[in-house]
Amino acid sequence: MGNDSKLQAALNGLCPRCRQGKIFEKPFYSLTGFDKMYEFCPHCGLRYEVEPGYFYGAMFVSYAISAGVALVIGFMLFYLANDPDGWLYVAVVAPVMVIIAPINFRISRVIWLHYVSGIKYQPGL
Repeated sequence: MGNDSKLQAALNGLCPRCRQGKIFEKPFYSLTGFDKMYEFCPHCGLRYEVEPGYFYGAMFVSYAISAGVALVIGFMLFYLANDPDGWLYVAVVAPVMVIIAPINFRISRVIWLHYVSGIKYQPGL
């Protein structure tokens, strides 16, 4: 039985059509392979990259996530550290962006598949 909730399927990294097959081959914390996606859903056979360059749009989602995280960190530094020098903003924000990159990569692709692609849930697949 698949997930009934689109949000639950997205959070679990499951196929947007059947909500049962995984999108990524390895967990996000895998140092080698966090970016490895199945070409087709292992459960229903949906081709995830419907055309060449399909996931370029996910870069905009990734950019929005990164910008939001950087803004939150910037505001926290501004208010909690009394507006420190510019180098401190860079010294804190840059490593955080590198650390969240694997998670951001995956989240942006999952959001792209579930909420932008127009792929409809088909229960019973």
